[in-house]
Amino acid sequence: MKHRGRHRRRRRGAALRAALTGTALALTAAATLISTSQAEVGEDPGGLKPLTSAADTGRLRLQEHLVPARTLDRLAAGMGRPVGVDAVLRDADRGLREAADCSADDRESLPVAPAAGRAYCWDPADTAGAWRPAAVTTSGDADDDGAYGSHRVVLAGWSHSPTSGRPGERGLARVAFVDADDPAHLAYRWALLVLPVDGGRDYRGLASGVSGMVWYGNKLLVTAESGGADALYVYDLDRIQRTTVDGPAIGRVPGGWSADGYRYVLPAIGSYRFAAGRCAPSGPPCPGTLALDRGTAPDSLVAAERTAPGGDRRARLWRYAFSGDPARAGLLATDAAGRASAAEAYRTRASGIRGVLVYRKPGADRASWYVGRLPGTRDGHGELWRQDTAGARAAHCGADASDRCWAREAGSFSYWPQTGELWSLSDRMLFALPLAGLDRSLD
Repeated sequence: MKHRGRHRRRRRGAALRAALTGTALALTAAATLISTSQAEVGEDPGGLKPLTSAADTGRLRLQEHLVPARTLDRLAAGMGRPVGVDAVLRDADRGLREAADCSADDRESLPVAPAAGRAYCWDPADTAGAWRPAAVTTSGDADDDGAYGSHRVVLAGWSHSPTSGRPGERGLARVAFVDADDPAHLAYRWALLVLPVDGGRDYRGLASGVSGMVWYGNKLLVTAESGGADALYVYDLDRIQRTTVDGPAIGRVPGGWSADGYRYVLPAIGSYRFAAGRCAPSGPPCPGTLALDRGTAPDSLVAAERTAPGGDRRARLWRYAFSGDPARAGLLATDAAGRASAAEAYRTRASGIRGVLVYRKPGADRASWYVGRLPGTRDGHGELWRQDTAGARAAHCGADASDRCWAREAGSFSYWPQTGELWSLSDRMLFALPLAGLDRSLD
């Protein structure tokens, strides 16, 4: 399987871009269902303020904690040989429907401007309960040819409400492995995120919301929202395990291994914790959304602070460099003590950020930070802003030039360079749009 190599598939990429251009949805019907009379205009977050003092950057420092190899090996010995992404995709048992076949409520959750080029709704059984999507990453992040092995893949992270639904699944996190080889027929399979315990003799469900994910090489980095010192969890996509018992329990059970009915589990191989302790207004930032930036050397992980929409607390934006050591592929660059320091940090007046992306236009003298925000009233559509140190611009829509134009309850961003698309989620749909179109709406 190829995923560690950096082979370019130029012919395939050109053909894929042409196919996507020729088959992209106009989604005109969806746009007519969305009201463009948005009364609220959000606050201009202004330019980014660099954070350079040791006090500011020190709060962003992480301490790496890797699960011992013997723990992971003991778990694999008990559960059976781990499988990879291909095995999960071959076992896909659900399908995503194209926008034209989705409900009006599904389509109303899409952005007003810029409009989605392609959009898909999930199996109704998955959106009917207390599970909601919040994070997305793709094989465009994983490898610079846009594929993982022989597949184009989208990963979507979902969180379960901690206060509703069956007690056994409250607060859990899962990932949809989406086979995106055929843009007209997307299929997916679930895997539950878990943590090894008891030296690898058992595991438990990850009791944490997922608001950001980045797939880099064979590693999946996931935000932690459990309110503790953990900032990120790390998963190895070559260490997916099959369960053997279809039951409501999670972990080792009489007769084998169970995961609340899920066929696959993904055990964490490590975590990063804030060295300064738990997130707090005067301390480290509560972790929020993530994105990959390939415009730095080395590549870097971009993060945004999770704050309440419409609140007074302003968010921090920052990045960590990935390690250049082949033995640490997919992990952050650390010093001899295992500490990862922020390579760059800013403060923004924006609050309620749920999506972040950094992109450098060819010839531009500075990078642009795109942020998707929830509305302060927590209803209706959100806002999309592009910021740099000089100022900010918003996407506008409707006769009153509202900036409430982005997706409803929007999630994280992932840029796919091979197709030029930005991928994101609403609370009901998975969608993609050309980044060039997004820039036109902002300009």
